This record gives sequence, C-alpha cells and structure tokens, in this order.
Amino acid sequence: MKAIRRFTIHPSLPEGLAPLQALMLNLRWSWHSGTRELFGLIDPANRQLAEQDPAALLATVPPGRLAELAADSDFLARLGAASDDLRQYLTEPRWYQHEPANTAGAIAYFSPEYGITAALPQYSGGLGILAGDHLKAASDLGVPLIGVGLLYRHGYFTQWLSREGWQTERYPASDPNGLPLTLLRDGSGDAVRVWVGLEGGQARLDAQVWVAQVGRVPLLLLDSYVEENGPDLREVTDRLYGGGTDHRLHQELLLGIGGVRAVRAYCAITGHPEPDVFHTNEGHAGFLGLERIREYLRRGLGFDEALELCRAGTVFTTHTPVPAGIDRFPRDLVARQFAGGEEPGLPVEDILALGAETFDGGDPGVFNMAVMGMRLAQRVNGVSRLHGSVSRAMFSGLWPGFDVDEVPITSVTNGVHAPTWVAPEVVALAADAVGGDSLDDPSFWERAAADPARIWELRRVLRARLVTEARRRLRASWRERGASDAELIWIDGVLDDDVLTIGFARRVPSYKRLTMMLHDPARLTALLLDADRPVQIVVAGKAHPADDGGKHLIQQLVRFADQADVRHRIVFLPDYDMALARALVQGCDVWLNNPLRPLEACGTSGMKAALNGALNLSILDGWWDEWFDGENGWAIPSADGVPDQARRDELEAAALYDLIGKSVAPLFYDTSGPGGRPVRWLDMVVHGLRGLGPRALASRMVREYVTGLYAPAADSSRALAVPGSAGGTEFGGARELAAWKARVTQGWPAVSVQHVQAADDGDLSPGGQLTVRASVALGELAPDDVRVEVVYGRAGDADEIVDPACVALRLDGGPGPGGVVRYIGSAQLGQPGPFGYTIRVLPEHRLLSRPAELGLITFPDAPAGMVNGDLR
Repeated sequence: MKAIRRFTIHPSLPEGLAPLQALMLNLRWSWHSGTRELFGLIDPANRQLAEQDPAALLATVPPGRLAELAADSDFLARLGAASDDLRQYLTEPRWYQHEPANTAGAIAYFSPEYGITAALPQYSGGLGILAGDHLKAASDLGVPLIGVGLLYRHGYFTQWLSREGWQTERYPASDPNGLPLTLLRDGSGDAVRVWVGLEGGQARLDAQVWVAQVGRVPLLLLDSYVEENGPDLREVTDRLYGGGTDHRLHQELLLGIGGVRAVRAYCAITGHPEPDVFHTNEGHAGFLGLERIREYLRRGLGFDEALELCRAGTVFTTHTPVPAGIDRFPRDLVARQFAGGEEPGLPVEDILALGAETFDGGDPGVFNMAVMGMRLAQRVNGVSRLHGSVSRAMFSGLWPGFDVDEVPITSVTNGVHAPTWVAPEVVALAADAVGGDSLDDPSFWERAAADPARIWELRRVLRARLVTEARRRLRASWRERGASDAELIWIDGVLDDDVLTIGFARRVPSYKRLTMMLHDPARLTALLLDADRPVQIVVAGKAHPADDGGKHLIQQLVRFADQADVRHRIVFLPDYDMALARALVQGCDVWLNNPLRPLEACGTSGMKAALNGALNLSILDGWWDEWFDGENGWAIPSADGVPDQARRDELEAAALYDLIGKSVAPLFYDTSGPGGRPVRWLDMVVHGLRGLGPRALASRMVREYVTGLYAPAADSSRALAVPGSAGGTEFGGARELAAWKARVTQGWPAVSVQHVQAADDGDLSPGGQLTVRASVALGELAPDDVRVEVVYGRAGDADEIVDPACVALRLDGGPGPGGVVRYIGSAQLGQPGPFGYTIRVLPEHRLLSRPAELGLITFPDAPAGMVNGDLR
C-alpha cells in the first residue's frame, strides 16, 4: 500500500545537544572538515552518512546514544567549539567587508539549480555545481549574496542501468522537512507565500519559500506544492528540467518573477539589505527583469526609464556555447501569459520585443530567454576567455555594425570551491594550513607542492579509495541489472590501486563525445591491457531523460565495459552525483575531456582534479584553452578545420590514443627516480599545483565578479537613482538617460560621415603620425551626443583592419550648415606593410556602460582612404 503523503519525524535532542540543530541546518558543514568530524563522532560506524547527510544520520541514532553523548564532556566541548566557530564565521568581517571598493549592499543570485551537497539534490550538472560553488565562495569571502532557486520535490533523476546497459530514470520524492531547510515565516509565524499571475491574469501560481543557509548566504527555494494551487500547478516544481514547454515556462516565470518577490519578502522579514544587483545565472531566470520593471513602473516611472534602471543593476551570465542549448519558447505562448496581465504599463508588445530574435537567421516565432537576459542586463559575461569569444560571435547580431571583438560580452573564468573538492590529504600536505580559508592563499599551494615524495604517497591513497568506491558502486549497479552475487566475484578484481587511472565524468550530450575513446576499440583495448604500462578508466555521466541519443552513447560504453577481457580495466558507474564526483576528481591520475571544440563553455571538473594532484588530458577548450602551459598536462590536438565530423572524430581519437600510449603512460610508469617515484610526472604535478592552485579557485572567480561586475553594476544603478545632471527628482539619472537614448535613437538615421581626409605630406614612416580630418553631419544631435573615432591598424587582404586601435577625434569647428561638424586627430603608424583606417561615429553619454550599448554606429558610405605600400 502506497502512502499518499510523506513527511519526516525529527528526533528530539537532549538540551545539551541543541547546538547540533544549528550546525546541521547551516550547510557550511558540507565543506567544513571540523564540523563533519564532529558529526562522525555521533555514530562512528556510520561515518560516511555523517559526512554526506548528518540530518539523515541523526534520524537513525537511538535515543540512548543521544543521551550518552549529552553526558559526554569531551563531545560537548567539541560541540561547543564547533558552535562558537560557526558563530564567528557568520559574524566576523571578511574580505568583502575589508575592501572599501565593494559597494553593493547585496546581490541577488538567480539560478535554476544549485549543487551544494548530495544531501540537497537540487542539481543536474555543471551549471548547478558552479552555482553552489559560487554561493560557498561568496560566503567565505563575506559577499552579501542572496541565492534564489526552485525546490524540486523530486530533484533530478537517479540513474540506473538495465541488463542491456540502457539508462533508466527514477524520480524519488523528498520531504522538505527532512532536508536541511527552514520554511520562511512572517512575524506572525505564518508561512510566507509569493505568487505569479499566469495566462494573462486568468490563473495564479502560489509558492512557499524554503531557506537553505549556505554559510553566510541564504538560499531561497520556491516550492509550488501548496494547497492554494490546483493539482497541475502544484507540480510546477516537481522535477528539475522536467515536463513540457508550458511546464518549463511556468517554472521560469516562478523562478524569475516569484524569485524577486521572495527576495523582497525575505529582506522585509529578516532585515537583510535589499539587493543593488541582480545576477541571472543563465537565461532561465530572465523574467526577474520584468518584475523589477514592474516595481519601477509602480513608483511612477515610464517603461523606458524602468528598463534603464533594471539594466544598470543586472548581470547576466551565459553558460551556453551553442544556440540549441538556449531556452526558446513559442512567441504566442509567452504572449498568452502576459496579455492583459498585472501591470498596464508593461504591454505585451514590449515584453515580446525583449526576447525577439531580430538578428539575421533569427526565428520570428520564438521568444529567446538568453536574448531577453542580455537586453535586460547592462553587463554580460561568458565563463571562460574562449567562451566569451564564442558568445560574442554567437550573439553579435544583437549589435550590428560592431566587430565581434567589440560586442559587449566579457568573461569571468569559472573556478571551483576548493574546500568542497580538495581531499583532506592534500590539505595536510601544507602542514601549517588551518581551516578552509587557507586554500585561498597562494602560499598554501606552494607548501602543498613542496614534497613530491608525499604527493606520490597520497596519490596512491586517493587512488585506492576511488578503487574501493568504484567496486562498491559497480556491484550495486550489477545487482540492479539483475545479476546475483555468485556472478559478481570478478568485481573484487576490478581496477588496481597501482595502475594509471583516467577519469571521465560529465553530462552526455553529443558534443562532449563520451564514446570518442571507443573510436578504435582495438587500440583502446591494447592501452587498457598493456603488460607493462596498463591504463584503467573510470567513467560516469547522465543523459537527459529525453535524449535517446545520449542514452545510446552510454549503452555503447557500457557494452564495451561489460566485455570480460576489459571489464577489470574500464568501468561505467551510474548515478553520477556530488559524492561520486568527489571520489573521481580526488582519485584519478589524469582527467580526460574531449569535447567538440569550442563547445565546452568552461568544464570545471578538470580544475577539481588538478587541485588534487591530477594532470589534465584535454582538448584545448573552455578553461584548458586558457591555462594550459605545456607543463601542467597534455593538449589533445583538435582538427578544427575538418568539416566532416566522422573524420574529425577519427583524427582526434587517434591523437588521444597516441598521447596516452606514447606520453602519458610512459611518464607515469617511469619510476627510475629515488624511492621508485616517477620524477618527471611529479614535476608536472608540482607545477600544476603551484600554477593552477591559486587560479582555479571559486574565490578568485567571485572576487572578479565583485570587482568587475557587481560593484560597477551597483554604482551604475545608484547613478540612475539620483537626480540627473539637470537636477530633479528621484531616478533623475534614469529619466535623463532614457530621454537621451530616445532622442539619439530617433535622430541617428540623420548621422553620416560627409568627408574624410588624411594628410599625406607628413611622416609616414613606422611610428609616425597620420593626421585625419572628418566632417560629420549630426542632424538634430549635438556634438556632445557622439564620439567620433579614427579606427586604424594593419590592413588585411580584404581591406579589413586587423587588431584595430581607436582614437577619439577632437572638435575642429562647427556645427555648420546642415549640422555638419568638423573633427581632427591622428593615427599612429605601425610596422611596415599595408595600413588602413576608417572613421566611425558612436553615441556617447556619461551614463552609458560602453559605446556599443545602444547598438548604433555609423561609418563612411565608402572606404575613406587607404595608405598601402612600404611605409618607411
């Protein structure tokens, strides 16, 4: 008989153990070793559960054991010390409080998923893990962040394999009362409700708000399972990335609009500072901008003015390197949601325009969430240097007329939260390092890399731990596939503590190429079974439930790994989660990554492995393209110019086999050094720890967000909230900027470059100055409204300017008849060879974040002039 409802009965703690409740409810335990060690003392025989889910552990402890602990003076002393340590962590000034340039009152960070700990299964892959690491690092640094997401009753699916190796999904239900969460209540003790109008105000979606305390950072999770909703709407937050198009749209409306309302309620109840900055982590939460515009409309602003205020304080991060990965909804579906909605000042036409694909090749029938995110944010970034470049090219159509390099999308390379992912044994290498914060110190990594002999010893310890965990999971998987214990004796011999171990774990879309290693099964088998230099591979990953292609790839790999001759050297471990990820990145010697370049946005798993003393073997994509230096691992050559996909896979797979067989394995097994250690291998490990340790950290990443994006966004937002340059009322800056943009946009068609002339009688040798004059018709605009530049540099074969430099020209007279204004300036000549220049006109205003913001630019109708030949 099946229960119609599930809930959790919590144990009653003796008075002396009451501080355990606060320690368990603050998820700092998930990365604080001292707190986890304390939990381990509660039930030493169940230490693994204590480290992964202390609340679940406590539910299994008999009352007699709790009474015994309440009378144990040593345990109580440790409990008191842990409680005091947490209190100090939550209240003491940290990096953010010590930096006067950190000006944001608070930052609201929106993401559809969060990977904080396996005990809170609200993540599917890299986006969620990155979001979790972002919150943890912000907490460690004292950044006043508020996280916002959805509480999925079934989380993401758990994965198991059929006898034939086909992925099957289960969606186990969870009770929020059994998770490390508290329900947000108002001053009267009533549960807070937020709501979102649907179907043009014809329906209403209500949600309650659960709070996960991630160190100093509150994470607000909206839950639609409330009695006010009908059966269908209760299921809006049933599962992560589940359901059809309507269901997904409802989730994103709740995340964005309901999320802003949850933030307002939380701040009003707790006194937390209101956010100055809203950070949209991918387009799923893009509707938050509409709610913020509504808020400003209700304060008396017009749409354009409200839009400017929203944009000034919004940061948008794209993680998607391919258009197919972006959420796009039918335009009429979005129109139906907002037609006749809550706010008359926000017409549906303006909403639809925000998500319209107005660029060449765009689909007029869709509403693009990433496009809306970019139009509602003044600051946009990718998640690695290469991904920033890919994103500028992918979205360049939103800024026509600008070179791809000038598209206003920057990048902040992802990082990982070291205290979460680095093994305690690695931390112990730096004997004088105490606590998680020390991993943020570059000197920590110098100390960790100081003793190669100890590194080699601990690598075997971590490898052996992975082997043990892999055997346990493999046995459980085969039992689920229908095998009996008598058939599984061979699992005791799977993998080897002393064999070179390669890890490969990620989601399984086609571009990540899970099965590239199988391209030539004979060559792979030879590497696995080499008598002198064997290799073993541990693989994990989930395909999206609707992705039969990805499931087929998993089945291919599982069938290969099932073969009796190789199954002791290659394993596929189902149900990839944070616990398995920790074992993999800590235990493998080499981290393999072979995506189709340049489709890996960042790929932080390799960073985690590197921080544990592993080496990377990867296509030059994502973060590896940026930080590979020839000594911290290996780069798989990429056949970028080969148009045939099968041929490209063949070439890159062959390069992979060559690298493993001729470079990686020989170096690992060259144990001719002192004590039988592989000296050259360890030299690379030491180099990797020293070089990547300080750079691969989420703390570095969050600092860059604070200084490069959050603080400037907060400053811009405040600049628009104060009276404008001509004085006036609140939001004068926004009114001034919106009016200026409207005037300039309307007048821009009349702007033209009338004449360009360059002096050809000066010094035209390298380093000389080329004087340039331009006459520009401004129509109804004034010289203060524009910036006129000479753009110059080496000229390519098609007269394109390569690596252009820009210099603003100064006024030289006017305006004359027709509003023509003269300008003059000079371009510095470079190396001998072809040289080119042109003139361009851009809008300019003190409140613009950058010249490309309006997407307006004017060039001469024809090339203004070209200086070719030998410049002496």
